Amino acid sequence: MRVDLGPLTWAAVVQTWHLDLTSVALIVVLAGAYALCYSAPPKRVRNDERLVEPVQAGCFGVGLALWALATVSAIGAYAYALFWMRALQVLLLVYVAPFFLALGRPLTVVRAALGPDGRERIDRLLTTRLARVLFHPLTTSLAMLATPWLLYLTPWYTASLQSEWVGAPTRILLVAIGFSYFYARLQADPVPRKYSQLISLLISVAEALGDGVLGLVIWQGSLIAPAYYAGLQRTWGPDQRLDQTIGAGVLWILGDVVGLPFVLVLMSALSRDEKAHAIEVDAELDTAEAGEAETAAPSGLWWENDPQLRERFRRR
Repeated sequence: MRVDLGPLTWAAVVQTWHLDLTSVALIVVLAGAYALCYSAPPKRVRNDERLVEPVQAGCFGVGLALWALATVSAIGAYAYALFWMRALQVLLLVYVAPFFLALGRPLTVVRAALGPDGRERIDRLLTTRLARVLFHPLTTSLAMLATPWLLYLTPWYTASLQSEWVGAPTRILLVAIGFSYFYARLQADPVPRKYSQLISLLISVAEALGDGVLGLVIWQGSLIAPAYYAGLQRTWGPDQRLDQTIGAGVLWILGDVVGLPFVLVLMSALSRDEKAHAIEVDAELDTAEAGEAETAAPSGLWWENDPQLRERFRRR
């Protein structure tokens, strides 16, 4: 049985920390690798290949910081005692932190730091059938939608709280699924195949409905992991039913709120795609009109277009 942390006060939020060695180790490794690749002089790249801007690199740092916040701060500690705090941790790990990690364009950073051979190997991997299936927007969206249902409505939830052998891989898996989702949907990094952002907007509508249904199920359904929470013998905070109701609100309402930036980014990307498509169409029309002008009859009087009459009038 875990030690009772005491009531969740503002002082406890600041002073309470949770040692998550697995998450800390992975965060440090990713931060070091990203910084090394970002600071390394870029190898020779094509002229049309944009490098990562400092703002985008900062987004990657924000994503790592949010990952750390969800695992080693008071959120990581009280996630074992309060259902709604666990829901907040899941939301940060699967949705918020991966969103910023994907905005940091880590694959582009790695490709820019590698030589031509390394970039060619990465590009070959992206063209494989497995990569096209794994990182298809529909595949990643289904994984993103199904994971919370499986986590909360199966014994997986209780096992992740009772055993770190399950809990630690679960937290990493949530980040991995979230990053794959945003990698395929934002398409900020090179992807196996580009898709219209309009598809992503339609998928987002369906996902909002799915998240709402899950929130209702958790809110109105039976208690989740009742034996585990009863075994904590917690004498402070909300009871199990109210705690789960608050958690349902975190997943449903707060999930929709934090999803607004993602929708705005998708709309901005859709606008850029539409403008680029309009420019391509205009260029094709201009080329077609120029070709028609070259093949059309030259302007002038009717007799000037006849070679014999033109030569006769010139001699006069």
